[in-house]
Amino acid sequence: MIGLDAIASLSPAGDSRAGEVLRLRREISRMQRRRSEHALLPLDSAFAALLPEEGLQTGTSYTVSPSPSLVLALLSAASQKGLWCAVVGMPTLGVEAAAAFGIDLARLILVPTPGDRWLAATSALAEVVPLIVVAPGTRAKDADVSRLSARLRDRGCTLLVTESPGAGRWPQSEGTIRLHDPHWHGLGAGWGLLSDCTVTVTAQTRHSPRPSSVRVQLPGGHGAIEAVGAELTALPGLSAETTAPGEAPAELLRWAEAG
Repeated sequence: MIGLDAIASLSPAGDSRAGEVLRLRREISRMQRRRSEHALLPLDSAFAALLPEEGLQTGTSYTVSPSPSLVLALLSAASQKGLWCAVVGMPTLGVEAAAAFGIDLARLILVPTPGDRWLAATSALAEVVPLIVVAPGTRAKDADVSRLSARLRDRGCTLLVTESPGAGRWPQSEGTIRLHDPHWHGLGAGWGLLSDCTVTVTAQTRHSPRPSSVRVQLPGGHGAIEAVGAELTALPGLSAETTAPGEAPAELLRWAEAG
């Protein structure tokens, strides 16, 4: 089995990447399952009201904001249930932050810099890993996305694809989960330390087009997700113009987690 030892497995430059992907495929073939027995993957209780099924559908993909805190929060419940998780193409993702969210590091596979092999690495991991996050490095061809989607359905794998201007819109997505309206706490008039951040997380799916939102601390005072208010429903749909300002706070989240 492989966990944190995979952190550099797909990082070297050159033609060795293809061989690394094949080696990864052989190693993960020994892991816990060939097909998911779960219809849904669990979410943290603070997120359960976001989706009508109160969990992530298996065999499909979701588009998510590129916030490391949001990514870790979406992985946490499944990891705590003993499921393997993987993150592809997010080199700034902090291992200490993952541990603070309760993620089992022994069952977390990191592929930080796959380069142009990100799709091959994701496809290999989808053979046996139930929950994968990928930050696409390039725009994927429609045919490649269709093949990956078929593999997700066949293996019962759930894929979270982070939004990226260079990669374009991810097709065949079941829905979106976006972070916006962040408010950091702890700073005074030129003094103090960042303590926690209150954000709104909004989800919208093909089967439930009416957006649902929750207000949470992400990260909270102890580094993990903490609910701060009642569910908000029937919010206006989020356009690209509405969500664009959230990209800059996502950078702030990365900086805060790395510190």
